[in-house]
Amino acid sequence: MADYSRGVSECAGGVPRAAGLLAGLAAQPADPLLALIAAFRADPRATKIDLGVGVYRDAAGATPVMAAVKQAERHLADAQTSKGYLGPEGDIGFVEALMPVLLGDLSLGDRLTGLQTPGGTGALRLAAEAIARARPGARIHVGTPTWPNHAAIFTTCGLHVVPHRHFDVASQRLCFDEVATALAAAAPGDVVLLHGCCHNPTGADFSLDQWREITRLVQERHLLPLIDIAYQGLGAGLEADAAGPRHLLGAVEEALVAYSCDKNFALYRERTGALYALTGHARTTAAVRSNLFALARVNWSMPPDHGAAVARIVLETPALTALWRAELDGMGARIRALRQALAAAEPSLAALSVQQG
Repeated sequence: MADYSRGVSECAGGVPRAAGLLAGLAAQPADPLLALIAAFRADPRATKIDLGVGVYRDAAGATPVMAAVKQAERHLADAQTSKGYLGPEGDIGFVEALMPVLLGDLSLGDRLTGLQTPGGTGALRLAAEAIARARPGARIHVGTPTWPNHAAIFTTCGLHVVPHRHFDVASQRLCFDEVATALAAAAPGDVVLLHGCCHNPTGADFSLDQWREITRLVQERHLLPLIDIAYQGLGAGLEADAAGPRHLLGAVEEALVAYSCDKNFALYRERTGALYALTGHARTTAAVRSNLFALARVNWSMPPDHGAAVARIVLETPALTALWRAELDGMGARIRALRQALAAAEPSLAALSVQQG
């Protein structure tokens, strides 16, 4: 008689029942950031410094809602007539209103397209999937250390991460020679991840001259730059923070830009972002746009609207734009002052004074 006891957990109605599908999932390691947050909460010292989640806090330790955002939300509550779905492209008015913030006076015409995403993370995921669809197994050059989620997103989408050193932790210095060497050795068609400003987690940004050299290498090696810009305005200022990316975008044929409004609009929980694609020709733009819309459709179908609608109202209303810029300037000034104070108080933290974000 057959022995059905092996590999069978129970019998229900005489039918053998095997172990469930979900039982095959292995437990994953905990996010180290969560452990850091827990350690901060458990530390009783009054002088402790929170190095956990990167959110702005005022002098009282709060993460406030910006006044410009509050006013835009009131307007939205009064004027909004529907909660109907948007398309997979999201709030196109928001996407277009954000372009001058990113690009300034740079005009890229019909070579540029964009769509709304759930935060900068959604933009990065969409960019990675588009790259993988265009070139399965593509290599992406990533400076280390970097935001831990970068490699996770890229590898999950089937990209091959090629690391190079961006920063030396011991000496607290940017390793630009190693960055340039890595790009000079990259193969045509490779992707390079670039932090637009306020490098996460080091704060060690490229100078404008270094951006020019990166642009030259990208052009010479025929690389695709993927710019992750999540902190514009919280480093050296709204315009200065975008100077390097603008130089590159004005010179290269193709690029992808993942943009987050979570920090500079303090819309953290609203998950507000955009992905922009720069192409060589208008006909390519249309094909890229159709692929981005199709990928967005199977990822989140329609993006959340509230944060994008609020940011659009701020950017379309001159008085609110001026208020937002003034608030953002104040936030950036506070961050810079804190860096200077920490650097002055502790010699081992001196490098904080020349880093950003």
